[in-house]
Amino acid sequence: MKRVIVGAVLLSIPLVAWLVLAEPTTETGPGLLEWQNAEVVDRGAVLYAESCAVCHGAALEGERDWQIRGEDGLMPAPPHDQTGHTWHHPDEMLFAITKYGSAAVIGNGYQSNMIGFGDVMTDEEILAVLAYIKSTWPENVIEIHNEVNANAAR
Repeated sequence: MKRVIVGAVLLSIPLVAWLVLAEPTTETGPGLLEWQNAEVVDRGAVLYAESCAVCHGAALEGERDWQIRGEDGLMPAPPHDQTGHTWHHPDEMLFAITKYGSAAVIGNGYQSNMIGFGDVMTDEEILAVLAYIKSTWPENVIEIHNEVNANAAR
């Protein structure tokens, strides 16, 4: 079932975005994120604080009880630190969710408070935010995420 969902999500990314993202970085391992580039990470930290921290927490901790549906029927914002599930997803999916919003990427009537930031941030800014997030993970989580990216590229 997970492969079907991941496949559907990846197929929902517009062709233009896919073409922009298809070239993996080689300096930082498999994937799109320049998480070892201090300039990119610093820019991402500022953008995260401005646009993401209000929901996902200043320390990437997410909302309280993030795994339990709220009274509004929606899931609270998950953490982006190592305690969450962000690192379980390949860069392409993280980019698409951030740019287009969860509902647009997941489809099938899925509802979420996670809006798309494509009208607020450039693609490079979204990638910088994601690079910042990845840069905060422990080495073992980064290694697992690199494997997730490598497997997604196959």
